[in-house]
Amino acid sequence: MPRLTKRFVDSVQPIPTGKEVTVWDESLKGFGLRVQGGSRTFVVMYRNREGRLRKLTIGKVGTLTPDEARELARAKLADAAKGADPAAEKAATRKALTVSELCDWYMETAAKGEIIGRRGERIKASTLEMDRSRIETHVKPLIGRNTVDSLADTDIAKLQRDVAAGKTAKAREGRGGVTTGGAGVAARTVRMLGAIFEHACRAKLVKANPAHGVRQLAEGTKDRRLSEDEIRALGKAIREAEGLGESSVALAAIRFLVLTGFRRNEALALTWDAVDIKGRCIQLADSKSGAQVRAVGSATLSTLVTLTRAPGAAWVFPGARGEGHFVGLPKVLERLCASAGIEGASLHVLRHTFASVAADEGFSEMTVAALLGHARRGVTQRYAKVDRAAVLAADAVAAKIAGLLDVVTTSADVVPMVTTRQAGR
Repeated sequence: MPRLTKRFVDSVQPIPTGKEVTVWDESLKGFGLRVQGGSRTFVVMYRNREGRLRKLTIGKVGTLTPDEARELARAKLADAAKGADPAAEKAATRKALTVSELCDWYMETAAKGEIIGRRGERIKASTLEMDRSRIETHVKPLIGRNTVDSLADTDIAKLQRDVAAGKTAKAREGRGGVTTGGAGVAARTVRMLGAIFEHACRAKLVKANPAHGVRQLAEGTKDRRLSEDEIRALGKAIREAEGLGESSVALAAIRFLVLTGFRRNEALALTWDAVDIKGRCIQLADSKSGAQVRAVGSATLSTLVTLTRAPGAAWVFPGARGEGHFVGLPKVLERLCASAGIEGASLHVLRHTFASVAADEGFSEMTVAALLGHARRGVTQRYAKVDRAAVLAADAVAAKIAGLLDVVTTSADVVPMVTTRQAGR
């Protein structure tokens, strides 16, 4: 029985394929060199606490020197003597659930409606699409190969820092632009991961939530709104764009958004059967806060009735091609803002502008929340059926904004409009 030195190991010749020979080291019982075909690996053999013989691969020749392999073997044999089972532990690690596999389980199970969200409802398809995007863009590239059991809160905190720093930035497929990361995206990714781990804990797939206790980055307040001059400039840009070949559907959608405060997907996915002209409301079968009925103003309805509706068409804002709804709104708004000289505006800014105008007009926080469809206790329930107060509020806000959009000025002097609150003084 030789001592496994570098000279001896280098002298070992390959053996015919299919055969296996193990040469044991004379200086350390249980440490050996396994030769199979042209492959040479260091191994260790021991008995576990049940007396069963186990063989564990230490590493390949070339990757480890004989002395390095011997020290690793010595440590494994010491663990076995203390009652551990290194081979079983290695097999368990190999079979352990990775973060990628866990995320795939979540997406598949949630898509079947088998996961219940925090409101006691199935997770919406729109939410799952956002989750899928974060998983594929941020989670899998950074920690997808890690086993869930090996994760610590420090790993999740590092992921958040990496996403915020833009390490997962990439071009968006089919939409243009770049996913840049940032504090908001990073915080939402960690929040999503925490929810996935909680669902997995309830399903007994994992023992603990490694995201628990991780402090999320502050997303910052989104207080950008269009000023009255910017609303006028946007209206002018819309009128000019109509004669320059811009999509009339897109222009109507942008006007609709600023007149209602609707979220982008709520507006673009709007169908004609949800529009109640007589009731002056829109019935959303689904929204971020569930099914809702939203009051809309006369100016908003006037925008809708001017739209050309093809026979049998379902979408209020149909796409230029195919059977889907319009999707390219951010680019249209970008062109309008460039023409109007407006900086830092987005589709969400239109929503915030509506809310800000409503507040300027003197309406209460509860009323504004109801018009926006916020999920606040008592608000959605109160307006489950649109009452006269909600209609009057929506009408006043839409009229104010429409007045700014449609005003045509001939000089630089603009007379400020009087708000409802000012008129009541």
